[in-house]
Amino acid sequence: MSENQKVLYTGKTHTSGGRDGASRSSDGRLDIKLSSPGSAGQGTNPEQLFAAGWSACFIGAMGFAANSLKVALPADLAVDTEVDLCSSTGGYSLQARLNVSLPGIDHETARAIVDAAHQTCPYSKATRGNINVTINLL
Repeated sequence: MSENQKVLYTGKTHTSGGRDGASRSSDGRLDIKLSSPGSAGQGTNPEQLFAAGWSACFIGAMGFAANSLKVALPADLAVDTEVDLCSSTGGYSLQARLNVSLPGIDHETARAIVDAAHQTCPYSKATRGNINVTINLL
């Protein structure tokens, strides 16, 4: 972290039991059971949590991008994020697809918003160069 970086928020969780455990935030607002993908468990999994967080963050980044372009985002915009847990001879990895719907916005403007959001979204920055990411404009 650079010296000039100002921390705006710190999310804190306590997790036990790994993929078949539980996770709770320090403020109690998140209290969930975890289950391995494809298991009969009752909880969610890290890939779903990552997808939800990235979707929400990306929508915020699109808002900033649209504002700078003087474009109003539609109320029914959506980001459907898919995070794949992959296995290969080198071990496990992730890959992701963000499927973005911006109804009522022309394709060129929508592409400009999505491209700008992908440059500024903290999740996009964190994954850039680390995992395969595809952004589809629906």
